[in-house]
Amino acid sequence: MIMKKQLVFILTTILSLNCYSQISFEKGYFIDNNNQKTNCLIRNIDWKNNPKEFEYKISEQTKKERLTIESVKEFGIDNVSKYIRFDVDIDRSSNYLNLLSNDKEPKFKNEKLFLKVIIEGKASLFKYQDNSITRYFYQTSLLGINQLIFKKYKTTENKVRTNNEFRRQLYNNLKCSDISMADLKSIDYSKKALLKIFKKYNNCNNLGFINFEKKVKSDLFNLNIRPGLNSSSLVVDNNHLIDRRMDYGNELAFRIGLEFEIIMKFNKNKWAVIIEPTYQSFKAKDKIITNIINPNVNYKSIELPVGLRHYLFLNNNSKIFINGSFIYDIVLHSQVRNLDTASSNNFAMGIGYNYNKKYSVELRYQTKRNLTKGYVLRNSDYKTISLIFGYTLL
Repeated sequence: MIMKKQLVFILTTILSLNCYSQISFEKGYFIDNNNQKTNCLIRNIDWKNNPKEFEYKISEQTKKERLTIESVKEFGIDNVSKYIRFDVDIDRSSNYLNLLSNDKEPKFKNEKLFLKVIIEGKASLFKYQDNSITRYFYQTSLLGINQLIFKKYKTTENKVRTNNEFRRQLYNNLKCSDISMADLKSIDYSKKALLKIFKKYNNCNNLGFINFEKKVKSDLFNLNIRPGLNSSSLVVDNNHLIDRRMDYGNELAFRIGLEFEIIMKFNKNKWAVIIEPTYQSFKAKDKIITNIINPNVNYKSIELPVGLRHYLFLNNNSKIFINGSFIYDIVLHSQVRNLDTASSNNFAMGIGYNYNKKYSVELRYQTKRNLTKGYVLRNSDYKTISLIFGYTLL
């Protein structure tokens, strides 16, 4: 119980440091409504959804301030991203099957939005994202800003159809000998596919353009070997008249895991999905003489934690992380007091430190697990605190 309280306290403390440790202010600029450009430092949070405001500093020594879409026409972070304010007609129709409308045509509404620049040239491509809604816009030297139209809808026969008008928009407005209707016939409404067409158009006309789409980082997957020590305890309760309760105390045991970490490509790579198949065991002897044939415990299993990890960056080489996982337990041949052990799932949370993207250490707490859940008259509490060391193989 003391260790659990300490772990919760540490988690709370680290979370409170979040705003100070994980996101930096980077060189950038903004242009206000009077067309005045100000060079500054902008807080880069690698927005997943298009922002409506941002924080900036004039210098490292000055306090941070906030600007909104109402007072800024454009802002950018050097060599990273650029956002331009537009008054646009946007269709926010849902793509969720149960929310599809029966109308093929988009329902436009005029809004003031920061659009993210993907390609800037004679033909420019922009992106807008708001949770589940993703819309692409385009602009040419002869045409103002317009949404590329893509909409799913239901017919009167309750069949799902798609309005792919964006393909005709591209064909009519991006005339180029290298772009044919065949090229656009089956093009996806995706950043990758649209980026390819806009690059081809600007190259076709020998026009210079700027590609703001950052290259995908090569370290979005990590394979980590994770040995460590488990401090586990087991208490078995019994509703029979004899031997009602048995506390096996704490035992130390070796554990070994292989962690697959998938870094998510937003919010500056601070989130990851983790899967860690792990071998663990617990052996203990009955401390009281009983008439049970085999009163000891020999429990072995393959744990399969699946969860999320959040990184808090301290500097270029150091970061703290917080885990939360659901653990599916696959029991190997095991017994608890002459009873076959059953699989029982539980949860885990942990905190750790990573150095140089290579070495790590983690303290992890698991909630209780019932190893005798298949027996009506018996209940058991199995708990574990782990000290885990990590080394990145890939």
